[in-house]
Amino acid sequence: MKPVTKSKTTNKNPLGDLIDDDVYEKLRKFKLLDEKAIRDYRIRQMYKDMRREMSAGEAIDKIQEMFPYLQFDTIRKIVYQVSK
Repeated sequence: MKPVTKSKTTNKNPLGDLIDDDVYEKLRKFKLLDEKAIRDYRIRQMYKDMRREMSAGEAIDKIQEMFPYLQFDTIRKIVYQVSK
């Protein structure tokens, strides 16, 4: 597993572990990315990381603080969503 480094490009490209920054920028430029799906992916990654240190409810509460427009149940559905 490669180490995660925090940099300005990491925040700019939320899919940095899947695609490089240039590809991400081109896809974004041509509006070929689903922003909701990217948000949900980021939420699932955050939840997975947080669960190492806290309970499921605490992790969802923390995520809700970051995304206050989402309800607790909505976040719960996102993190427990099974890939299709």
